[in-house]
Amino acid sequence: MNEEHVMKSYSLALIPGDGIGEPVIDAAMRVAEAVSARHGFALTPTTFEWSCDYYLRHGRMMPEDGIEQLRPFDAILLGAVGWPQTVPDSVSLHGLLLPIRKAFRQYANIRPHRLLPGVEGPLRATNFDLLCIRENTEGEYSGAGGRLHQGTPQEVAVETSIFTREGVERILRYGFEQARARSGRLASVTKSNAQKYSMVFWDEVTAEIAAEFPDVEVRSYHIDAMAARMVMQPESLDVVVASNLFGDILTDLGAAIQGGLGFAASANINPDRSAPSMFEPVHGSAPDIASLGIANPIAAIWSAAMMLEHLGEMEAAKDIMEALARTTAAGIGVRPGGHRTDEITRAVLAQIG
Repeated sequence: MNEEHVMKSYSLALIPGDGIGEPVIDAAMRVAEAVSARHGFALTPTTFEWSCDYYLRHGRMMPEDGIEQLRPFDAILLGAVGWPQTVPDSVSLHGLLLPIRKAFRQYANIRPHRLLPGVEGPLRATNFDLLCIRENTEGEYSGAGGRLHQGTPQEVAVETSIFTREGVERILRYGFEQARARSGRLASVTKSNAQKYSMVFWDEVTAEIAAEFPDVEVRSYHIDAMAARMVMQPESLDVVVASNLFGDILTDLGAAIQGGLGFAASANINPDRSAPSMFEPVHGSAPDIASLGIANPIAAIWSAAMMLEHLGEMEAAKDIMEALARTTAAGIGVRPGGHRTDEITRAVLAQIG
């Protein structure tokens, strides 16, 4: 007697968030579900309406037990968070995105930077393929500090960066592992000529971890030199690893050279898989175009491909990326506002077949 075939299924937590988050997450799920049907697995989504609108109604960005509600899921797909007209970014960020990253130990923020076919970036260089790895849970965004004597001439604001050996070692080791799997080249970014404690510490740990990876060529750069190199010689770089703040800055620069935020996908990875990882486009909620139906869904679709790859569905992820490449090669979705969100989504679905 043959055993009944049970289709593999993945549970997904969807947080569309604010502004263009809802339409781009809808597009990403339409594409992800198309390839899942093709490859014989199922996606089971549950939507959480946590957003700035939720904050205005409830006084918080997500319920008190929000983290525990998300914990059982295989992955989280986030659209965009922020509506500064009504909720300060410091509230929306610290009320939803950062707590998820920290609670689930999503310490590796991964952002690929390369030009899709047909997309024109601002640089003459077109053959670059960077993988930026940003430390995602401590460093300059640790939230340690405070303000004294607010509103007086004696007001003081203190913000302390926190670098732990565990945190620095694990993100560097993750970077070295990615470099080993790619070209064998890693660039570590600091500002150790000016920050003689935290960044010198980072450089020292880089040298220690490098001894474990003799097959990886490692070079250290100061943040200003790296910013210049990403503009002047991006093809000379492969895997770039940096602290929370420096990685944040460099990845927005990476988005610019790859054609804009409409192509900026990202993954917040928990490498030991003890909790769900989260995948998101990083273009923000774009209030100025939120109601126009022209948001580019490619970054969200690319993020969904990264999610499927993380879940082990490599061929499905590859199908999405090849469909995106054929779509942009046909001139669809390559310019801001050139095509409507649904037009781009239908074009990608047509390429998937």
